[in-house]
Amino acid sequence: MSDQIYFFDTTLRDGEQCPGASMNLREKLEVARQMERLGMDVIEAGFPCISDGDFEAVHAIASEIKKCRIAGLARCVKADIEAAARALEPAGDRARIHIFLATSKLHMQFKLKKAETEILRMAAEGVSYARQFVQDVEFSPEDASRTDLDFLTKVVETVIDAGATTVNIPDTVGYTTPDEFYRIIRHLKENVPNIGKAVISVHCHNDLGLAVANSLAAVRAGARQVEGTINGIGERAGNVALEEVIMALRTRAGQFGDVTDNINTREIVRTSRIVARMSGMQVQRSKAIVGKTPSPTPPASTSTASSTAGKPMKSWIRRLSGGEPRNSRSPSTPVAPPSRPGWNNWGMCSRKRK
Repeated sequence: MSDQIYFFDTTLRDGEQCPGASMNLREKLEVARQMERLGMDVIEAGFPCISDGDFEAVHAIASEIKKCRIAGLARCVKADIEAAARALEPAGDRARIHIFLATSKLHMQFKLKKAETEILRMAAEGVSYARQFVQDVEFSPEDASRTDLDFLTKVVETVIDAGATTVNIPDTVGYTTPDEFYRIIRHLKENVPNIGKAVISVHCHNDLGLAVANSLAAVRAGARQVEGTINGIGERAGNVALEEVIMALRTRAGQFGDVTDNINTREIVRTSRIVARMSGMQVQRSKAIVGKTPSPTPPASTSTASSTAGKPMKSWIRRLSGGEPRNSRSPSTPVAPPSRPGWNNWGMCSRKRK
């Protein structure tokens, strides 16, 4: 099993589906440039078939970004695949077509109105067709976490035989739990005979607040690509926040088999700020890794247990991710006065009740 973890950022595609988070071409290019500085492995730049704007964005990013793989999303139909291939042409060997097709009984019955045999045929044909344009094809069985496990196993084996180099297992509606997701990934690792020919990826949504836990459980089970967004933006409750997964793997590497990655963690906070500014989706002050809320130095009883080289854990994580330590305010630094009379800096009323 490879110890390399690849990170696939979909801020510019799935993240933009969050209401109010749409970005223009200039803003998308600025985010993509920062993703390159961060060391992101794959940037999903958009859904080329869905609009002229998305096509233009994917084409522009594929032309400018040179150090990351550039992916374009496509449904499992020829028109989508052809549009993605045209948009990705400037990326050359770094181009990836990402195909998706629903596989859960609920989606097959009510959305696609197709039988399992037809789904298997469509998946194989879609991947084979995409391989005529690029060497790197990713396939996602939409709603995989609610798909019958035996059928999911057949789908994964079929698309790998057809030429898929990455198979993504999405928790599309944020429904699974860490133990359940671990079992799904282990089942695929142990029961798909050709699984060694592809990378297993995961894409978790945060509807139950479990996206990070589910992604980490999948890594423990053998997944070697994690998909998500910076700051966790996305439709409904959002996607997994990649910065949280990255820092969890770095901070607790021994829990995950000492895996490695290509991320320059000192660019994480800067990336978060740029995504927030470009998308208009501000980060909550108390958010893990990239939030701004000041916190005091831990008391002596906890500082020793959670330290690296004698530094409090929160300060160490903050430095590693490229932000200032949360307890770094100098005693001589003046504190800003409350924004409203009678209120302190944390928004709590300081007036005494009469």
